[in-house]
Formats: sequence, C-alpha cells, structure tokens
Amino acid sequence: MNEVSFFGWLIVVVYIAAGLSFFALLFVTAPYGRHARPGWGPTVASRTGWVLMESPAVLFFAAVYAVGDLRFEPVPLALLATWMLHYVRRAFVYPFRMRSAGRPMPLSVVAMGFTFNLLNAYLNARWISHLGPFAGGAGSGPWLWIGIVVFVGGWLLNGSSDNRLIRLRGSGEAGYRIPQGGGFRWITCPNYLGEIVEWSGWALASRSPAAVAFAVFTVANLVPRALAHHRWYRAEFPDYPRRRKALIPFLL
Repeated sequence: MNEVSFFGWLIVVVYIAAGLSFFALLFVTAPYGRHARPGWGPTVASRTGWVLMESPAVLFFAAVYAVGDLRFEPVPLALLATWMLHYVRRAFVYPFRMRSAGRPMPLSVVAMGFTFNLLNAYLNARWISHLGPFAGGAGSGPWLWIGIVVFVGGWLLNGSSDNRLIRLRGSGEAGYRIPQGGGFRWITCPNYLGEIVEWSGWALASRSPAAVAFAVFTVANLVPRALAHHRWYRAEFPDYPRRRKALIPFLL
C-alpha cells in the first residue's frame, strides 16, 4: 500500500471515530472537568493530562511537517503558523492558567486524546507539507484568505471565552459560577463554538480532506459536550439564563 492509499484509509478512520464519538457522547459524558467522576481507572492531575494529551498536536505535527518536500512553500508555512497559533496555546499555555490544575483526569481520556492527536497531526501535517497541491506557491487563492480570516475569528472567540472562564474562579477556589459577557451572553459554550469555527476555517484554507475530517470530528466531539455543559448549568443554577442556548445562538 502506498502512502496516498494509507492516508485515505486513515481519513476513513477519523470519520468512523467521529461517528462513534458523537453517539457515545450523547449518552455518556466524558469524565473530566465538571463532569469528573470515579470509576474510570487511574487518574493524573488535569494540568499534566492536558499537556500530555495535546502536545502531539505541536511536537509530532512539527516533526512530520519538517520532513515534507513542501515545508518551505508559502501556503504550507501560513497553515503551519495558524495551526500552531491554536495548539501551542492549548498544549502549553492553557494548562498552566487553569485554576483547577490538580483536579483528576482519567488516564483513559488522556490516552484517547493523545492517540487522536497523533493521528490528526500526521494527517494534517503530511497534507500541507508533502501531499497537498502547494508546490510553486500554489494554493494562495481566495479560499486560503477566507479560511484564515474565519480561523482567526474562531481563535479569538475561543481564547476570549477561555479567559472569561478562567477569571471566574479566584486562586484556590474550587466552585463554579455562571459566566457572563462576550459570547456567554447568548450561549453556554462559546469556547467550543470558537473551536468549531477555527477548524472549519482551517479546512477552507487548506482544502484538505484531512482537515475536513478533523472539522467533522470536532463537531462530533464538542456538540454533545456543549449540550452536557448546558444541562449541568441549568441543573446547578436555578437562575441560569433561560434564553441562553448551548452552542449556537437562538438555535441550539
């Protein structure tokens, strides 16, 4: 089997994983963060878990990208920069800003996230640095710039929403409060909406089958979790804003 065929089969694996994750997470909420609960085996501190889980998306992505024949082409470099804009923050900045860094996270969750990030990093890095149609400066048309603008908009929403959540809790505090302002005016999980927008924009910019599969997986993973968060807030806070939706303003 040549690499192109192998690449195609791995994309099929991502779609299968997306479908299985979506339906499983509709019924079983992943046991970390506010949904943490015993019975899921050994645990690590959430800060350690986040770094371990997300680091392949930076380190392995960079390693795969570095051996691609197109690594010095302008469009792959632009896509590399936007990818790292998200994942350096997610892997090496966000975990050290968490107020609940010592809360346990199941190793099973960390292992699943680590495995997916290895697969996803290979697929997307290999496409933009070697397999994609970017030789000789190709790929710099309107879709690239539209996609990057969409990506940056999602990145800003994701980051600003994370900042509001982090500021809700003082040093040493363990409880939860109702987030206010920004995207929280309309939805419970603007951080998740921002991430979905990011990877939809990245798929537009790269026109990569791997990026489309990743965007679909992101939706499959985050929609059920947003719904679970929304139910949790409504159960936990009797005064939770009734008009606030879970993920999409006025709709969902």
